[in-house]
Amino acid sequence: MINRIREIRKAKGLTLADLAEACDPPTTAQTIGRLETGMRNLSIKWMDRIGTALDIDPEILVRSEGQERAQIVAQMGLSEPEALSTPREAILPTEIAASGEDAKMLVLEVTASVGEYRPGDMVWLRQIQPEDAASAINRDCLVPRPGGRFTFGRLIDRKGTMVGILPSQAGNKQQVIDNPPWIAVAMMLVRPL
Repeated sequence: MINRIREIRKAKGLTLADLAEACDPPTTAQTIGRLETGMRNLSIKWMDRIGTALDIDPEILVRSEGQERAQIVAQMGLSEPEALSTPREAILPTEIAASGEDAKMLVLEVTASVGEYRPGDMVWLRQIQPEDAASAINRDCLVPRPGGRFTFGRLIDRKGTMVGILPSQAGNKQQVIDNPPWIAVAMMLVRPL
C-alpha cells in the first residue's frame, strides 16, 4: 500500500506542523513526517486521526501499489510551464473537496454557455447546511427550490433563513430562496478540451 498523506497535505496547503496541530490529540511535525515517509507504521488509529485532521475519509490516505493514477508533471504560472523535479499524484475532486462523513458531493453538468461556464463543463459541488451559508458568500452555489427546481449562481446574501443568489445568466434578477434544505458550493470545475 502507498501512503498518500504528503500529497493530500500539500494539496490542502498544510505544513507538517499544521497537520500535527490539527490532529486530536495534537502530535509533532516529526511524527507526521515519519508517518508520511513510512518510517513509522500507519495504523488504523493514525489513519483515523490524520483523516479527521485533513477533513477526508481515512481510506483515501492509502492506495494499492498496482493502481495507476494521474500524475502532476508540470506547473504553469505567469511564464512557460515548468517541469516538477518529481511528479506527484493528482488528487481527485472527491478526495480533496469532501469533508467529513456527512459531506455529500454533487455534480452539475453544463449543457449550454452560461456566464463563465461552457457546454461539457462538470461543476463539482460540496453540499453544506443552510446555517453554514456565510462560508459560501461570493461563491457559486446550487440551491434547491420548491417543486424540484434549482437555482445556480453567486451566493450574495444570507438573512435568517433566506439566501440570495445572483444567477450566472446575464440579465437575470437576484433569486431569494427561503429555508432551502441544503446549499451546494462549487469546489472544482472539470472542463474537457
